[in-house]
Amino acid sequence: MKITRRDFVKTSGIATAGIATGIAIPSVSYAKKYTSNRPVKKERNFTSMAVEATIENVKKGLADPELAWLFENCFPNTLDTTVSYAEKNGKPDTFIITGDIHAMWLRDSTAQVWPYLPLMKEDEKLQKLVAGLVNRQTQCILIDPYANAFNDGPTGSEWEKDLTEMKPELHERKWEIDSLCYAVRLAHGYWKRTGDTSVFDEDWKKASYLIVKTFKEQQRLDGNGPYSFMRVTERQTDTVAGAGYGNPIKPVGLICSTFRPSDDATIYPFLVPSNYFAVTSLKQLATIHTEVLKNPEFAKECKDLAYTVEQALQQYAIHEHPYFGRIYAFEVDGFGNKVFMDDANVPSLLSMPYLDACDVNDDIYQNTRKFLFSEFNPYYFRGKAADGIGGPHVGMDMIWPMSIVMRAFTSTDEEEIRQCIRLLKATHGGTGFMHESFHKDDPKNFSRKWFAWANTLFGELILKLYQEKPQLLEV
Repeated sequence: MKITRRDFVKTSGIATAGIATGIAIPSVSYAKKYTSNRPVKKERNFTSMAVEATIENVKKGLADPELAWLFENCFPNTLDTTVSYAEKNGKPDTFIITGDIHAMWLRDSTAQVWPYLPLMKEDEKLQKLVAGLVNRQTQCILIDPYANAFNDGPTGSEWEKDLTEMKPELHERKWEIDSLCYAVRLAHGYWKRTGDTSVFDEDWKKASYLIVKTFKEQQRLDGNGPYSFMRVTERQTDTVAGAGYGNPIKPVGLICSTFRPSDDATIYPFLVPSNYFAVTSLKQLATIHTEVLKNPEFAKECKDLAYTVEQALQQYAIHEHPYFGRIYAFEVDGFGNKVFMDDANVPSLLSMPYLDACDVNDDIYQNTRKFLFSEFNPYYFRGKAADGIGGPHVGMDMIWPMSIVMRAFTSTDEEEIRQCIRLLKATHGGTGFMHESFHKDDPKNFSRKWFAWANTLFGELILKLYQEKPQLLEV
């Protein structure tokens, strides 16, 4: 039986702690003494001495034993369980699965290693691992820039009968703007952290050209472009309206994203947070082609496209909400139609400052943030155990820990950050790991027991707070 992102895994045990949000959470202690849930050393897929040293330092510095235990379990989860590293044609090559699905998403794999980038200079082995992922993502884009998830070779897929141009190397072919943005984010971040330009080889240059070509195709200034997708399924969000092209758009310069980062189909194809992310990525591509590859013509093409999308966002992405004033819509179509909501997956409206896609103090973002944590966001849930954002992918009343982490990352309020840490501690369901989602009233009811992105993102938050504001971890 194939495991998909929608499969639910349940376990027993619940950790709870009172928080200052009006949610009454009883205090319950676990009988066990927080024994590590990591695989034994000989069964770990990859070991980084810099990561191990970081774990030990943070554990010693945290007064809360449960929080230290969660960090020890979660922060190295990607390395412990999802990484395959080798050398191919004399170059590093890294394949990273998401966890319980044996396939590599461009988005997830970047996010899974992102917190390790600051440690690369202390660990050559870790640096090679990340370089290998840049190399692998480059090859994935060359295979198909419209695909979101890839196999480790031409092995075929359970989705090979989807009504799109499937190839045996693809796990899934859902066009999501953020897939290509994450590949740029990783390459740019790797270079900035190490100064190593070896990953920007001829294949990478070809892939970068393909990224911009794909973005331009999906502006749909001259027809629908080459991509379409349909699936025979009972789930509406797994297939695409408009004979596989999505609902109609008015070509205004924005880029169509047929799917959201949740892998759910968009309602209106101009997905606003992903378009903002694309602006950031295009500027990063321009920097690389200017400073490293000495290609000013293509750098200008990237900057021009970024400017076009940015201007269109200013005109079409911001709308008047009856209660919150001017806020960012989640999706628009260029005709004036819009969706007011958010989804926990990143990029989201909430996460835009985390992705350097907008300033956290931007007035429109702050208005949007107030909307996101209100009853007017249809996917904001508040229950007996917690409050947070979910999305259509798993369904109603299911809060994603990722949204709680992102709320902390984008907050300038210290008490709000503390509340997020309390919630994360209270809702791991006794497992010692983060999950895809949990029920607002019952953290024992959760989806995806093994979801490395959520684990690593939690670890990233704890490490950032430990380094910058350790007092906020005294919860």
